[in-house]
Amino acid sequence: MVKAVWNGAVLAEVEKKRLILLEGNVYFPPDSVNKKYLKESDIHSTCPWKGEASYYDIVVNGKVNKDAAWYYPEPKDAAKHIKGYVAFWKGVEIIDE
Repeated sequence: MVKAVWNGAVLAEVEKKRLILLEGNVYFPPDSVNKKYLKESDIHSTCPWKGEASYYDIVVNGKVNKDAAWYYPEPKDAAKHIKGYVAFWKGVEIIDE
């Protein structure tokens, strides 16, 4: 299993074969993500080939990690396989057990 962990909370957990590795980032399938720790952010960024990314703040035990997770709600055709998948950064630890 592979987990995304921040501030002692498991943000996502899934079998390795269901992950998508892309450009050095680990994308977790939507059904593996614990959405109770995620709060929609107003931040967006654009990738030339993936499209527009939306961000989440991670909130655990009263601490906030701003814009520390992202996903592509409507990716371009070349990235359709990551639609809705969530990736993490900003101190979120990816643990491969």
